[in-house]
Amino acid sequence: MPLLTLYDQLTVYLVIAALLFGMGVYGLITRRTLIGMLIAAELLLAGASINFMAFNRFTAPDPALGQIFTLFIMAIAAAEAAIGLSIVVAFYRHLKSIETADAAHLKG
Repeated sequence: MPLLTLYDQLTVYLVIAALLFGMGVYGLITRRTLIGMLIAAELLLAGASINFMAFNRFTAPDPALGQIFTLFIMAIAAAEAAIGLSIVVAFYRHLKSIETADAAHLKG
């Protein structure tokens, strides 16, 4: 199969998005540090964005709909990264660690 026709199939994009989403879920489950969990959450959002763009290209009647959803996802990812990193910095200043197991000490 020629490479050019391979990129004209929806399933290729869905497989890539599913792999990214799966890696994000696996990262959220297995990572013990807050930074690793933030990176895994970004992978989840990237997989969702690829799905929106793929369905936008192949099936959407309005060509801008998937792009609009992807822009919203990018805005959510940027806000999540900014707020998440500020929480990580505050967490590190307080406990000198970014391990999620140390969060039990913060219960009041």
